[in-house]
Amino acid sequence: MKKRSNSVVLLLLLLLLGSTTQLLAEGRTLEEVPMPEVRRIVSLGPINTENVYLLGAEDRLVANTSYCVRPEAAREKEKIGSVMQVSLEKIISLRPDLVLATGLTQQQQLDKMRALGLRVVQFEQPSSFASICSQFLRLGRLLGLEERAREIVARARARVKQVQDHYAVAPCQKVFLQIGSQPMFSSVVGSFTNDYISYSGALNIAGTRSNGAMNYERVLAADPDVIIIAIMGSEAGVAARERQKWLRFNGMKAVDRQRIHVIDPDLVCSPSPVSFAEAFARIAALIHPQDRAGSGS
Repeated sequence: MKKRSNSVVLLLLLLLLGSTTQLLAEGRTLEEVPMPEVRRIVSLGPINTENVYLLGAEDRLVANTSYCVRPEAAREKEKIGSVMQVSLEKIISLRPDLVLATGLTQQQQLDKMRALGLRVVQFEQPSSFASICSQFLRLGRLLGLEERAREIVARARARVKQVQDHYAVAPCQKVFLQIGSQPMFSSVVGSFTNDYISYSGALNIAGTRSNGAMNYERVLAADPDVIIIAIMGSEAGVAARERQKWLRFNGMKAVDRQRIHVIDPDLVCSPSPVSFAEAFARIAALIHPQDRAGSGS
């Protein structure tokens, strides 16, 4: 009887090994092998939190950060700190099956969590809409929800293409997308925020820069047709004050044509596939205000 029991255990181990080997052959790491039994998730960043909700797995999310405000229900989850600084003691006390880290999670904290036996998967800041979708599919696999993830990504891609097609023949506009104020910071190539502009058929005035640091002189010299402000702290009036600063520069096209806009930074700067599509539709409508009909904005 004991011999038969050992044989069954060996068979199960071989099946598990074969499954894991196949996953590794597909380019997945051991930490990315799906775990349907994951029931306690801690998210260390807004994108991860929104993606968990989008997958319908919010009942598994036991905690997130103070910056996790989308969707509204995420505000009510237990908090483990900010994006840059988390409480390891708090995380450990929650007994998570999975910790979803970000590119801003400190390496020292990542190392400590893993040393303590926590299963940590890190999602770097996405560099494009394509990488936003790729990360979402990766999370879907981790949670055993890959089919749902694929359906959501397909709808988001279709929405993005619809908006792209709508503005395909619109005249090219020069855009300054401001995502920081002190110091002033702009969207650049290699950032998903640049896709909002390029997908609209517009020109990013900071698109050729190696980093996003900007100043008023550079923006004035580029003379953008439109300025879009998406900086954290909008709820405290920071973005509105930035808009007032720009309005002082008479003679710049964006000022003279009253095309300086403030947009929700939580929507623009921490997107899921779905919220990227929503933000893109809104930004494209601001870039091409004369041709909004049919954009769904």
